[in-house]
Amino acid sequence: MGLVIIFALVALLGAYATLRTLKEKNMLGLVFSFLTFAIFGWFSVMTVLNSGYPPAH
Repeated sequence: MGLVIIFALVALLGAYATLRTLKEKNMLGLVFSFLTFAIFGWFSVMTVLNSGYPPAH
């Protein structure tokens, strides 16, 4: 479950970067930061939904 927490923190950082690059009008940075947010966020949410929190053994 520790890996999911780290990935969720990376997703939050990607969300912040998406907003910042959108404000700066940096399109390449926007694409990469949005993909980071989408991929890591999706993995975190689906892992928590599948395993539950706390994880069931």
